[in-house]
Order: sequence, then structure tokens, then C-alpha cells
Amino acid sequence: MSQLHLDHRKGLLIAGIGGLVLSADIPLLRLGQGETWSTLLLRSSTTFICAIIIWLVWRTMFGRRGAIVPGAIGFAVACLYGMASIAFMTAVYNTKTANLVFILAFNTVFAALLSWIFLKERPKAVTFVAMFLMLIGVGIIVREGLTAGHVFGDLMGLLSTFILASAITVTRASGKDMGFAAMLGTGVPIIVAAFMVSQNGFTVAAPGWIIFNGAFVTTIAFICLATGPRFLSGPEVAMFYLLETVLTPIWVWLVFSERPSDATLIGGLIIISALVGHSLWQMYHSRRRARTTAIRHPI
Repeated sequence: MSQLHLDHRKGLLIAGIGGLVLSADIPLLRLGQGETWSTLLLRSSTTFICAIIIWLVWRTMFGRRGAIVPGAIGFAVACLYGMASIAFMTAVYNTKTANLVFILAFNTVFAALLSWIFLKERPKAVTFVAMFLMLIGVGIIVREGLTAGHVFGDLMGLLSTFILASAITVTRASGKDMGFAAMLGTGVPIIVAAFMVSQNGFTVAAPGWIIFNGAFVTTIAFICLATGPRFLSGPEVAMFYLLETVLTPIWVWLVFSERPSDATLIGGLIIISALVGHSLWQMYHSRRRARTTAIRHPI
């Protein structure tokens, strides 16, 4: 098996772990029972501290040298992840969980478009069909938000998704390891949240859940999902955020008994169906190309 195939499998495993762990993020935030900026400050501070500790241990044990963030491009990626975190946290407290996670699935569309524009990785026709169907699904969810009074939260979720796709695209273009850059990007929301908390006070009823989230869930998820673009294309990495889309509403339904609205379920079903269909198509054609190559170039 070629090194390219090994790297691809490694990327799939790393991104898969990140997406699975990330599905616990929103339920833990809800269990913390805090207001937006206090929760953001505690979560981001915990993740930032963990990033420094992990990097120092890594340097001590393995002799890692060099900057924790790879140059100016690393700082740009860190800032993008930081801004995405602010938009995401704002959305968590201003819309329904199901709305948010289904909108986050739109990450794949933004990643495909940005890769096409800046990396010249033109999507295939079937990708455009999937993107069109996803637009319909997101439109249904946001339209429901207009009538339910949480359109602001839906739009913030969409903004978070676009910024996140931008970070993935920049990471893919650089080819550098941005695992720590993503974690250190929490410095941006720390500054903003600290200012807001200084004005309004700190309010988190159950801080243990938020600390656990920042120390383990977001730390592992950031490292894995920010490392994925070294081995996978932007749209492929974005696909693993779908694990959050599929699993988070289930966790929230079980823990908080928060049933998604019919419009959200319809929009989410369209989004998931389009993405699953697109993924199956990609897998089929990848295997077909691999078999064709094996026949033409027997070992």
C-alpha cells in the first residue's frame, strides 16, 4: 500500500475521532447552565491552558522544537478558529440545538466552494447537486427560525460554519500542522469573553461540566480536526463534522427531552440524505478507480 493511501487512512481515523468526540460539546455546554460569555471564557481558558501543557510535555518527551504556531499562517488559522468559536457559542444560546447542528453540516458546502475558488479543486457535478439540496435544507431550517424568533442564532451558526470552513481551507493550502494553532485560537474568545464578563459578572451554575468540556472534548476535537487537513481534502474533513450533526440532537433529546421541530427534522433529513448520498457516491467511485488502477498496473 502506497504512502498516500496510508496517509489518507490516517487522516480518516484522526478526523473520525475528532468528529465523534465533538458531538459531546453542546450537551456539556448546556449542562453547565451558564450564560454565554461566562461559559465561553471558562471553556476557552481551559482549552488554552491544556494546549500549553500538552505542547510543553510534547517538547520534553519527544524533543519537539520550533514555534507552537507555524508562522503568520498559523496565527491566521488560530484567529479563524477563535472567531468561529465566538460565533458558535453565540448560536448555542440563541437557537435550538437541532437547528444549530444541522446548519453546521453546511460546513461541507463552504469547504467545497472555498477549495474550488482558492485551491482550484473543482467539485464534481454530483457535489453541486448535493450542495443545492443542502441549501434547500438549510433554507427550511432558517425559515423556521424566522417564525420561531431565533433567526439570529441560526445566522450565527451559519457564520461559524463559514469561518470554520475557511480555517480548514487555509490549513489545507499551507500543508502545515495546525493542531495547536486551533487550540491557541481560543485566546481570541478569551479576550472578548473576559471583557464581557467584567461588565456583566461571571455566571456558571455547574462549572465542572464546562471545565471537562474544555480540557478533554474541545482539546481532543481541535487537535484531531485541525490535523486532518494535512492528509485529507477540505470537504472530506468537513464531512466528519457530520458526526456532530447526527449524534448531538440524539444526546440533547435524551438528556434534555428537547425534540426538534418538524421543519428542523425535514430540513435536517434533506441535508443528511444529500451528504450520505454524496459520500456513498465518492466511496463507490474511489474503489472503482482503485480497481481500474490495479488492473492496468498489476504487481
